[in-house]
Amino acid sequence: MKIRLAENFRAVFYAPFYATVALGFHREEGVDITLVDSPSPGAGIAELEAGNIDCMWGGPLRVIKQRDQASKTDGSIVAFCEVAAKDPFFLVGNPLLQPFALEDLASLRLGVVSEVPTPWLCLEQDLRDSQLDPVGIAKTLDKTMAENALGLTQCTIDVAQLFEPYVSKLELAGEATVLHAASDRGFTAYTTFISTYANLAQHAEAFEAMIRAVEKFNPWLSEHGAKELAKVVQPFYPDLPRQTLALAMQRYEQAELWTCRRAISREGFARLVLSMQQSGFVKSSPTYEDCVAPCSYENA
Repeated sequence: MKIRLAENFRAVFYAPFYATVALGFHREEGVDITLVDSPSPGAGIAELEAGNIDCMWGGPLRVIKQRDQASKTDGSIVAFCEVAAKDPFFLVGNPLLQPFALEDLASLRLGVVSEVPTPWLCLEQDLRDSQLDPVGIAKTLDKTMAENALGLTQCTIDVAQLFEPYVSKLELAGEATVLHAASDRGFTAYTTFISTYANLAQHAEAFEAMIRAVEKFNPWLSEHGAKELAKVVQPFYPDLPRQTLALAMQRYEQAELWTCRRAISREGFARLVLSMQQSGFVKSSPTYEDCVAPCSYENA
């Protein structure tokens, strides 16, 4: 069984996808995976629709957004198999800002992630939950994470919204520390496999094998640990020092970021939809059953 699988973009928190390939878990389940680069976040959706790939990984946000805009058809995208079940982003800043609470952002300058929409949409909802209006926060919305990391060191902002490896790089350099982990929020549907309904039918056996391969990851991680994970996936991050990568993997393991299971959390899905709705990113309320493949339903 051959499957063309596209990555969303190269990110440290996608380590389970790379590890299952590197460790041969897909091969053990009878699937021959061709890993396809994506030119930009979300670009795989167009490749799916064009039939150039069979499956991709990415955020269920894109499925929810599509369902908000159009009714479901055989060509519609759908999510299955949960990998990252929590938010992988952090608020990072000067250690002198500790202890820190989200309410403190009312008087600080925040650098927001611009490369992808999910992190800010989710943080906006966290702020609302803390009785803070996101509109009133002094923030920059047009800088990359690399630019915001630099902004921290140059004191042009006070807090940056970042994921790994930026967090560990700054920490190891003694230039910043973690003030808040978005994973503390709990379940938020963050990363799954995504394909079309037509592909689900055509590649049902292969996709089942891919799910079994992913479900091998956490038992392996429990036995081998974050340092060994960093070693296994190092070829996918050739420019990242092993120490930095290992620290990043350890941080995500401790956050219990990865569930790597067949079922997609209903609680996490509901939280993501709420964040999208309250921010005006979607107008309707797409249901779990409309966006998740039946093979990945979590028991109600």
